[in-house]
Amino acid sequence: MRSQFLETGEIVNTHGVRGEVKIIPWADSPAFLCQFKTFYVDGQPVKVRAARVHKTMVLASLEGVDSVEDAMKLKGKVISIARADAHLPEGSHFLADLVGLRVLDAATGTELGTLDEVLTLPAHPVYVVRGGEREYMIPAVPAFIAETDIDGGFVRVNLIEGM
Repeated sequence: MRSQFLETGEIVNTHGVRGEVKIIPWADSPAFLCQFKTFYVDGQPVKVRAARVHKTMVLASLEGVDSVEDAMKLKGKVISIARADAHLPEGSHFLADLVGLRVLDAATGTELGTLDEVLTLPAHPVYVVRGGEREYMIPAVPAFIAETDIDGGFVRVNLIEGM
């Protein structure tokens, strides 16, 4: 079952003297986090007054966080968003939903293992699949990914010789 919330970053420091926090995003782009009006910290909703991208980070002003001391209390906390508030383009998936899926060979139906990790590399993501003694590194591009069925709990992949 999919979680109601998605972990999307970590508060790593304060910024300035008015209580802004610096967030390292766990998303494709820091701008993705700037669209949300509410973050969840320790399961509690926190309204976002303002958020902007600064280099590879997000600087955010949060309701109830008005000083450096307030912001320091949040350092090291993981922020989440409500899944219902996030909208992805057609055919895109949250990494959290992919990890743990069974991976099947599209040609034979053989189970290769479990999608254990998604490496987000510059060219394209790579799925790390582990099963028994074998490990597969499968580029997450249409030539290799035949089908992704989150609700069915599997990914079908096209393997090539030597993989």
